[in-house]
Amino acid sequence: MTTVVLPGSLRQYSDGASTLDVDVGSGATLGDVLDAVELRCPRLALRIRDEQGALRRYVNVYLDRVDVRELGGISVPVGSSAEVLVLPSVAGG
Repeated sequence: MTTVVLPGSLRQYSDGASTLDVDVGSGATLGDVLDAVELRCPRLALRIRDEQGALRRYVNVYLDRVDVRELGGISVPVGSSAEVLVLPSVAGG
């Protein structure tokens, strides 16, 4: 089971859930995990990926504490007990 961890700012799109457990099977990629998230929480998925399925620029996604952009993006393999953390960038000054 892969756990997707959501900060408070995204919980409004997941009916208040701080985590989502998704079962995508062996050989899954981050894209498969995000597809499963989209089935459960379509509004949340729109905050994470753009219309082409790529990660939005202002969203940081970590797989077991490593930035997925360093690992190969949404095509990175995800282990069966992985943790995916989704963090939108915070603007300010």
